[in-house]
Amino acid sequence: MATGILDYGSDAIVQLMDVAEEDWTEQELKDALQRAIMLELSTIPPYATALWSITDPDNSKPVRHTIREIIFDEMSHFGLVCNMLTTIGGKVVLTDPATVPKYPGQLPGGVNPGLEVYLGGLSRESAALFAAIEKPEHPLGFAADGNTIGAFYQRIANVFPKFAGLITGQRQVDVQLTSHGAGNDVVPMNHIDDVLAAIHVIQTQGEGTDASPENPFPGAPDELAHYYAFKEIAVGKKFVPVGQKGGFDFVGPDIPLPDTSPVARIPEGGWINSPGNEPDANTAGLLHDFNQLYSQMLRALETAWSDSGDGTVDPAPQLMGKMRKAAQKINNVKLPLDPHFTYGPEWLFLP
Repeated sequence: MATGILDYGSDAIVQLMDVAEEDWTEQELKDALQRAIMLELSTIPPYATALWSITDPDNSKPVRHTIREIIFDEMSHFGLVCNMLTTIGGKVVLTDPATVPKYPGQLPGGVNPGLEVYLGGLSRESAALFAAIEKPEHPLGFAADGNTIGAFYQRIANVFPKFAGLITGQRQVDVQLTSHGAGNDVVPMNHIDDVLAAIHVIQTQGEGTDASPENPFPGAPDELAHYYAFKEIAVGKKFVPVGQKGGFDFVGPDIPLPDTSPVARIPEGGWINSPGNEPDANTAGLLHDFNQLYSQMLRALETAWSDSGDGTVDPAPQLMGKMRKAAQKINNVKLPLDPHFTYGPEWLFLP
């Protein structure tokens, strides 16, 4: 099962982007969709770790609300791409050790080369990292470079119609998430138009449009696309219109950071690999509990899209709620070497 194309650390997306659109095969489309699933999944641990480091539990508070809604968007994107893969006969793979996210490290497939994604508490720096993950091909008002997630999805959108005849509508999951945004329902892919509409939602929720930084499928009025929402938190200023030519800049009202647990960056392979900060038995137990819940969630999601599944993802939200509580217990434990910082969840898959 652990093929080169599935290897999280490979540059498979870069390789796929180098293949001319007219030369893509059915297998390359399936590989691209599996890679897109891995991409969507890879954003959730860093975003959730930052969210769960916020100590005020009020989900209506601005920064907490913003990050929480973005996580719901990412979950929706993940589900939509899983439906795209299974409707053409592909198999969603989440529990092969080769496919699970690894931190710190680059995004899967070589997207945004050189960007190191890490797990840690919310800060201006981590918000800047999240903005870099969501970077549009052409951000409003300034230049971008490198391969972006949006460009990869555009390639999938360009190629998919050639394989529209493969669409079966089989093994589809249907989840109502409209309360988090007009485009957030995970809907079945029964026609090529369903696929292209879903890709449009994924692209514009993450990047905005060429004309506006706003999320065109918001959960609340004036919600920004992920890139600009994270950039606001990183800069500490609202992104507002400037001048008479439709420009925007980060010169609006201040955005204060909420109080957080000072979660340190989680080392590669977990805290056992941090000399002097190796967890004691109690902390190791808390870390293991979280990792076990995370692993159960991946298994539940994989099963939902499998031949043996019942098409429901109901266990996953419940497990995420338990993961949040487990993470907050971990966030309360100070590091032995530097008690100004605390442990954080490792997000390690337990085979």
